Amino acid sequence: MATIRLVQGDIARLDTDAIVNAANSQLWMGSGVAGAIKRWGGEEIEREAMAKGPIAVGEAVATGAGRLPARHVIHAAAMGPDLATDEDKVRRATRSALRVAGELGLRSIALPALGTGAGAFPLDTCARVMLDEVLAHLRSKSSLGLVIFALFGNVAYAAFRDELASRELPKGVTSE
Repeated sequence: MATIRLVQGDIARLDTDAIVNAANSQLWMGSGVAGAIKRWGGEEIEREAMAKGPIAVGEAVATGAGRLPARHVIHAAAMGPDLATDEDKVRRATRSALRVAGELGLRSIALPALGTGAGAFPLDTCARVMLDEVLAHLRSKSSLGLVIFALFGNVAYAAFRDELASRELPKGVTSE
């Protein structure tokens, strides 16, 4: 059984096995989600990430989580250093983050709305693409029992809520 949960709030404060950083391919952590993770978790997260980079757009790598409640940060590169993104990049980054979670045998993960901050990717398209990938992953033999979408603000929350409500969830997957 797996649950998809939508929450409004700071992803860096969630106590999950991993949180996902909306990363660039160079893995430096500037503002938005990355800035919050670095601010709360410590600069060692960025140092460890950058030592593993650069990575291709659409790929993901895991690091420790510093002082965060989570145990890992999965850095999903949804954009390059130009901070531009699109549907394919968000789709591949989401898929890669979930693959890394599976390789680590994680039970819980929190994801932000990838690419919707600095990348200016549309929230409704982001919700559709990310839910496509999460549901496909949960249909496989996934170790994940809890997938949280940590959303910033009412508009983001509404986009994901509406998209999730429009879906027929596979057997063994619930939403809250």
